Amino acid sequence: MYGMLITEQEKEEIIYLLKREMDEILFDLKNEDIEHIVKRAMEERYKTLFSLFKRVAGHRECMKYILPAGRMGRRNHKNY
Repeated sequence: MYGMLITEQEKEEIIYLLKREMDEILFDLKNEDIEHIVKRAMEERYKTLFSLFKRVAGHRECMKYILPAGRMGRRNHKNY
């Protein structure tokens, strides 16, 4: 486990970057031309990014980025 001290400005920048990356993945997941195996890898990346996002963003912001139940298998919403 690692710890990190960051300023409020750095925290906001991290949030911005994570949101931008997650938005891009969500957009690409809607593309019917992308193969299932590629989408699966994208979902795994999204899961990692969302895990980081939960550590720096507020609850209300996190709720906006929870994937629908049909995505990523059976998703447990009680952990966000």
